[in-house]
Amino acid sequence: MKYLGQTYTRKLDSRVLSLLSQIAQSASKFANDMRLLQHEKELEEPFETGQIGSSAMAYKRNPMRSERINSLSRHVIALSMDPNMTASTQWLERTLDDSANKRICVPEAFLAVDSILILYANITSGIVVYENVIKTNMMQELPFMGTEEILMNAVLKGGDRQELHEKIRIYSMEAGREVKEFGRPNDLVERIAKDDTFGMSKEEILSALNPENLCGRSTNQVTGFIESVVNPILEQYQELLNIDIGNVKV
Repeated sequence: MKYLGQTYTRKLDSRVLSLLSQIAQSASKFANDMRLLQHEKELEEPFETGQIGSSAMAYKRNPMRSERINSLSRHVIALSMDPNMTASTQWLERTLDDSANKRICVPEAFLAVDSILILYANITSGIVVYENVIKTNMMQELPFMGTEEILMNAVLKGGDRQELHEKIRIYSMEAGREVKEFGRPNDLVERIAKDDTFGMSKEEILSALNPENLCGRSTNQVTGFIESVVNPILEQYQELLNIDIGNVKV
């Protein structure tokens, strides 16, 4: 405190808004993912009774909260450049180009991040998950994603890896064309099952493509992260988290 004076290095403002910008970046990444998955009908924002999803198309349920997070986050990220430029151009003593800018960018950044976090909490407290749509989308792509598993199982049965790899490549291109050009179901499994070179029946191929066997360590990693990182933070701020965010008007 003995060094406190009329002015101080504006790098302090730069560091503060950099942190706010990082919050905005993470929130915006979440909102982007939320919008993409809602487009795929896998997840959905909370949709309140009587809420209008679109002024023109009554059936729509636009992810308006996520869109708002993206918009506000973009503003915060842009604001974080102000103190960087101020710090780099500051003169020997404080001037009006310094203080006038600070009085705009710093309060606006805090207010915008506050709004972002309210929206963030509101969305995460009521996300709707459509498990059947997720399963349908996953099973449509799983034959492509699981070709390595099919290849390894076929090799274990005595197949030549190089030969089978080339055949899977060709069959994948053909199956992809059926899906993308003609809108037909993914028939990659059927194509492979018909080829005796692989020595695998359709049932064996589908068994190899069991999603539960293709997750690696992801389940344990997510559980471990929640237990060792997320839960301790939630417990530390439990009193603040007791606020009812489900009815916050955003």
